[in-house]
Amino acid sequence: MTSMSFLVILVCNVITITVNAFPSTLDGPFAPLTAPLDPNLNPVAFDLPESDPSFVHPNSKFLPEQISVSLSYSADSVWISWVTTGCCEEDSVPLDPNSVQSIVQYREFNARNRNKHATGYSIVYNQQYNALKKNYTSGIIHHVQLTGLKPNTLYQYRCGDPSLSAMSEVYYFRTMPKSTSESYPHRIIVAGDLGLTYNTSTVLTHILSNHPDLVVLIGGFSYADTYLANKTKLDCSSCQCDQNRTSSDCDFCYNSRESYQPRWDYWGRFMEPLTANVPTMMVAGEHEIEQQTDDNLTFVAYSSRFAFPSNESGSFSPLYYSFNAGGAHFIVLNSYTPHDYSSDQYIWLESDLRNINRSETPWVVAAWSLPWYSTFKGHFREAESMRTNLEDLLYSYQVDIVFNSQVDAYERSNRVYNYTLDQCGPVYITIGAGGAGKLETEHVDDPGNCPDHSQRNWVGSCSFNFTLGPVNNELCPLNQPDYSAYRESSFGIGMLEQKTMDQVRTGSSMPYQC
Repeated sequence: MTSMSFLVILVCNVITITVNAFPSTLDGPFAPLTAPLDPNLNPVAFDLPESDPSFVHPNSKFLPEQISVSLSYSADSVWISWVTTGCCEEDSVPLDPNSVQSIVQYREFNARNRNKHATGYSIVYNQQYNALKKNYTSGIIHHVQLTGLKPNTLYQYRCGDPSLSAMSEVYYFRTMPKSTSESYPHRIIVAGDLGLTYNTSTVLTHILSNHPDLVVLIGGFSYADTYLANKTKLDCSSCQCDQNRTSSDCDFCYNSRESYQPRWDYWGRFMEPLTANVPTMMVAGEHEIEQQTDDNLTFVAYSSRFAFPSNESGSFSPLYYSFNAGGAHFIVLNSYTPHDYSSDQYIWLESDLRNINRSETPWVVAAWSLPWYSTFKGHFREAESMRTNLEDLLYSYQVDIVFNSQVDAYERSNRVYNYTLDQCGPVYITIGAGGAGKLETEHVDDPGNCPDHSQRNWVGSCSFNFTLGPVNNELCPLNQPDYSAYRESSFGIGMLEQKTMDQVRTGSSMPYQC
């Protein structure tokens, strides 16, 4: 038994939940509880205007911007990423990635030794705007891996090209603790669907004020896919798929989406106070599906702008990967990539789970966008095919916690497996109200809210396999089901915290042994 434990607390924009005692899942299962909707809370989010000062392009040519730090697989390495936009955000001719160097100068904070130098690589991607016959070309996107770092150590760094006198200011990051059962980052922030709204500003302030050691963002970053190339905002939220999983009524709405790429640049600048100083891991969701001229490049902005420990964790895909954060092993999956038994994602997941050393990382945490266990009306059971394919695998390897987004609300489950309370199942937490979209306030167990199983909400493509059958002879529960421990409609973030045993009322700090 160790002296540490994880606990999840929801921090909302409206209220902060604090408790004197910290119950563990060993105290459960807990009776289902629904928090009343705050009558003073506006459930609608409004996008920040393009004139927002944080979106402004830097004046200096080749000065690094949109800087971010992300983890490698283990504590001795991180990635530093940034964008060099040159003169313009939309050029007809792509910038030359070889015209600017990718260099990071770094050292331990306040150390007397000289800076170390690391070099990396750079890329550029394009987005064709068919309606306007224009071509967006990204800035030069740089990725540099720093290796040989000390665990749980504060580093300072600058990035850019010193030969052009185009170096960033000094930023700081702390590496993760060494992977042992007794070492954990003190505070991990988890949030989904941030977007670029006035609510996002409040959420970002909350994140920064809580001084996290690690941030995990689950889907819904720039929401560039909700804008046309002429900067017009689209609203396709009411689109439905018919029995053949097609959607003629919504063809214009979604086929005309051209994913206004400058929104990615705005988001990178807006988030830089966080991402440049705190390791931030990205998890792709629905809004990162952006159709390109080549149909195979649907996550190109997401996969180009951020660095991922894909190769280090053996997946070779930015859409699913894993990493360690002290004694916790994190697994990132993708809801919109094939996940059947013969798929690359399934094969990789099985291998990753099989190779976890639970004596070093006793906690296993998974994250993907579309939730398996949610009782809100929006996106109800849209991930059934993913659940039926992967749930047995996660259960057999005793995954402890699952984080999801997509549903714009908060919900925490009791430990559950196949819709049945099971002490060996994971706790599922939906944390998809980071600031964007409209809050989900309706539940499927409310009268008249059971979705028509012949129609499904649009999730970017009606062609994804969907399986809807009864659970306990019911298409929808008549009351809040026993696997749903707590649900609340509010904007907010989640905090995964380390607690000492004297702060925990009962139970062990180690995961439940099944």
